[in-house]
Amino acid sequence: MGLFDWFTGTKRPDQGVQPRSSQEVYQALMSVNRPDASFEVRDGRPDGVDLVCEWRVMNPHWYEHFKVFSEREFYSILMRFDPEQREIRSTDHKWTIDWVRGAPQVVHGAEFERGQAKSVKAVWALKKGEDGKRRWERQATFSTSEMKNPLRKAVTDCGWTWRGVSFAKL
Repeated sequence: MGLFDWFTGTKRPDQGVQPRSSQEVYQALMSVNRPDASFEVRDGRPDGVDLVCEWRVMNPHWYEHFKVFSEREFYSILMRFDPEQREIRSTDHKWTIDWVRGAPQVVHGAEFERGQAKSVKAVWALKKGEDGKRRWERQATFSTSEMKNPLRKAVTDCGWTWRGVSFAKL
């Protein structure tokens, strides 16, 4: 892995891993979906790509999780298959929401960014422990790697390369 690969988030498969078909890679990426995950992988054709992975901000079950952060910026990962190169090309989009009456709404006309995003946030609270002493406890975390790492692993386990795209065409 070179410096540029680190910068773009590109990850190559281990030596000797046999490349699988595009359909198998697609199935591996879709299998990243779990009911308990704070993100989902979905069909990306409405967005002009093959797949999209995004936070479940608009899902009422996840409102409270995301609202803890008072977070306004969220990220989605757009993916396109390149079967000739055996790679998934990905770029991150950052979008803005407003919390209106406890529910998220996408802010139209807000700033929009594209590239490779890395963001980690945590919410801490001062709590009294069993011994009566106060301690800082982490209540919740928010990290783009929670979403990106399982996708990268699914792709590289299939013998394909995960290529992060910042400036070039996806």
